[in-house]
Amino acid sequence: MSVACGMECVVCLGCSRWAWKRLTYVGSYDSESWPLADPSEFAAVPRICRAILAVYEDDIAHPRFPPDGGYRMDPKLISKHTTYADTQGQCPPYLIYTDTEDREIILAIRGLNLTAESDYKVLLDNRLGKQMFDGGYVHHGLLKAATWLLNKEADTLRELWLQRGPDYRLVIAGHSLGSGIAALMTIIIVNHRDRLGGIPRSQVRCYAIAPARCMSLNLAVKYADVIHSVILQDDFLPRTPTPLENIFGSIFCLPCLLFLVCMRDTFIPESKKLKDPRRLYAPGRMYHIVERKFCRCGRFPPEVRTAIPVEGRFEHVVLSCNATSDHGIVWIEREAQKAVDLMDENVDLTSPPSQKMERKQTLEKEHKDALERIVSLNVPNAAPPTSETAKDSSDDTPAKIIIEESSDDTPIEIKVEESSSNNLNSSGKTNWDELVEKLFDRNESGNLVLKRNIPVQ
Repeated sequence: MSVACGMECVVCLGCSRWAWKRLTYVGSYDSESWPLADPSEFAAVPRICRAILAVYEDDIAHPRFPPDGGYRMDPKLISKHTTYADTQGQCPPYLIYTDTEDREIILAIRGLNLTAESDYKVLLDNRLGKQMFDGGYVHHGLLKAATWLLNKEADTLRELWLQRGPDYRLVIAGHSLGSGIAALMTIIIVNHRDRLGGIPRSQVRCYAIAPARCMSLNLAVKYADVIHSVILQDDFLPRTPTPLENIFGSIFCLPCLLFLVCMRDTFIPESKKLKDPRRLYAPGRMYHIVERKFCRCGRFPPEVRTAIPVEGRFEHVVLSCNATSDHGIVWIEREAQKAVDLMDENVDLTSPPSQKMERKQTLEKEHKDALERIVSLNVPNAAPPTSETAKDSSDDTPAKIIIEESSDDTPIEIKVEESSSNNLNSSGKTNWDELVEKLFDRNESGNLVLKRNIPVQ
């Protein structure tokens, strides 16, 4: 009898300890060991958020729901502003804007529309565990949407960049569902820079706001030099490994789903998660906006922490009443602007060239260390840092894509390899149509379907 009572006490203590740790876990713990972000690197985030918010407006010149201070965008510099009718359900609406002040060409993609059936079709076309890309796994529907969007707008982006000059940056940005499309677009672009006028890798940047988990860990770290993910405090989406279609299919009972995911992941060791090649992660370098702390009421002045984490990459679901509100692009824009204003008060953004060069070398070393770390942890498909991943801005070597598939039971893989500049046609125009026709067929409804057993030369 005493042994049974002792066992019961041990079980009760264990359950109490688990409940205490889970219920008191706050989002700030995920990045508590990270250094603060450099002001010059994070300064672009608020205006990128405003560009994404502008997609929701019918007319930027007469906005209905402008953020504090307005959009600060010149409507005359918007090259394209699409609707769901324009995208034909292949991807969410987007806009293309030329920021002459900051010398950026921005393609901004809106987030999930809960009332748009076409957005759910992109989510449901997942095929988790079947779609491989560049040596890792990705979300199939998001990859197909990214390819469609590049096929649609690559010529526009190329002409804008060639017209404006080589000192302009190409920025691909998206929120929520759009963040996954933006991240996968960026991977394709940096491996096909010849098709956008030979733009250097260093001039390409992706901002994934409230990012979806859309790629395996090896890809998330490999492209951390060009993809930046921005997460506000307790946001549920970057932390939830559940497939996207299950998350948004359960949007009206989301707290129950998050609680069950939290319980399940508690009993899965970190090493097992890292060994799962099909587990998807939020992409790139992480910027975590922290504004709340344990046992403290209200919001504090936000601070931004950054790193390229390998272990503990937002793996803990936070049981918080703010888990869904922190996902909103409106709140992210407000808190990001507050953080930038605080940085401007404390730090002079006009750094000398020597300091900027030192910071660049620090970022390159951090990226290299992260790549070495995933190799040491035996992460599936991880590759050590090479000259390919450390290219400087003067290298514009183009690439080609090869599709491999041996049977219905093996994954479809899309590899990125080096090739010559003959990917361009004789007129020098981009030939995304040719690439897409080689990669995809169209079914009776006109949707793109990935081909099988076809090498793309």
